[in-house]
Amino acid sequence: MLRHILAGSRYLILLAVIGTFLASVADLLYGIVTVIVTIVDELTHGGFNVERSKHFSLVFIEIIDFFLLGTVLYIIALGLYELFIDENLPTPTWLTVANLDDLKSMLIGVIIVLMAVTFLGEVVSWDGTPNILAPGFATGLVLFALGYIRSIDRNKHAADEKETTKEDNEE
Repeated sequence: MLRHILAGSRYLILLAVIGTFLASVADLLYGIVTVIVTIVDELTHGGFNVERSKHFSLVFIEIIDFFLLGTVLYIIALGLYELFIDENLPTPTWLTVANLDDLKSMLIGVIIVLMAVTFLGEVVSWDGTPNILAPGFATGLVLFALGYIRSIDRNKHAADEKETTKEDNEE
């Protein structure tokens, strides 16, 4: 009886999948509406000069954050669904999730890009004061740590595949 309850409890993850998917959709829709509003606003109210073009560029860099966050949420929803509910979910090869380490590695990669884009927004809006040093150093340190964690996971995964291939060849 307990075995059936525990086996069925994996469907509780559907709550996380649905919530994460809805958050992804909401974030992506908000991003696209923001793009449209920004374009209309800039074309109707903005002037065409260097200062406005910098502002326009900065707004779009910040909007990219919406889309990247929506992408992260989508990847989480698909990965959780694939891990707990249906491992045969049709996804691109690069999005196939076999275990939590695969999901973690994909998320780290997207987070690295998200942080880099966020810092790019800081650089574009930088006014020349030394205030950019602290966020730059902190961002660089976190990116380095995440890259290191990702490389360890890749090396571990490559070693596991090599061992599996070696065992298959011996049989």
